[in-house]
Amino acid sequence: NAQRPYITGASKLFNQNEVDACAVNFRGCSGVPNKLYRSYHSGATEDLDAVIKYVLEKNRYKEIYIKGISLGANMALKYAGERNDLPKEIKAVVAISAPCDLKGSCDALMHLKNRHYAIRFLAHLKDKLKPKLEQFPQNISLRDLNSIKSLVDFDNVYTSKAHGFKDAIDYYEKASCLQFLPNIKVPTLIINALNDSFLSAECYPVKEAKQNPNLHLEMPKYGGHVGFIDKRNVYYNERKALDFINQL
Repeated sequence: NAQRPYITGASKLFNQNEVDACAVNFRGCSGVPNKLYRSYHSGATEDLDAVIKYVLEKNRYKEIYIKGISLGANMALKYAGERNDLPKEIKAVVAISAPCDLKGSCDALMHLKNRHYAIRFLAHLKDKLKPKLEQFPQNISLRDLNSIKSLVDFDNVYTSKAHGFKDAIDYYEKASCLQFLPNIKVPTLIINALNDSFLSAECYPVKEAKQNPNLHLEMPKYGGHVGFIDKRNVYYNERKALDFINQL
């Protein structure tokens, strides 16, 4: 949601350097319940496109920079690479802790070292799903909810079915940004820390970065998943994002 510290911190730094910021809430993450059966997911670029079109309609900006973090990083990269009609106002993309291969990232999340996070994250997702039992009894039942024991189960039972995918694997394959990176035509910075325990080896697109001059991949030794703590309460990835757009 738009109130997360890594969103508000980046917005503050950009505002201080005369760049307006539009911080996006994914569906159901604003504190107001989502009225539809569908929600957000890693590849829902139609929602990002709707926000960008709204911003352009209301403000007529000549330059737009997209910064995506974690799930949002995959979405931003997929958006930049999947379409030939990218708005001309989009001048750059910055992706932080990007799970470029969703299947690999999901496997990494289920490793023993990430068990506590996976359990907490799954509980959070299931809590968001519970109201839909009453809203959409024709789509999901209590039995379905109780069958969810892992993140893959959640994507099999809900994410895939609610968003037009066959199953979790189909969702991971179609929504992963990795396949779209060769098509990116605007300057793009990816910062994925080597000690990010949520990313698999496939999430570090070294080959794609070598083959696409628009793609700049940085792999610092440290930073974890959306960590990158730096000096004076400005995070490393925030400073690098600002430096990246300023040099264009």
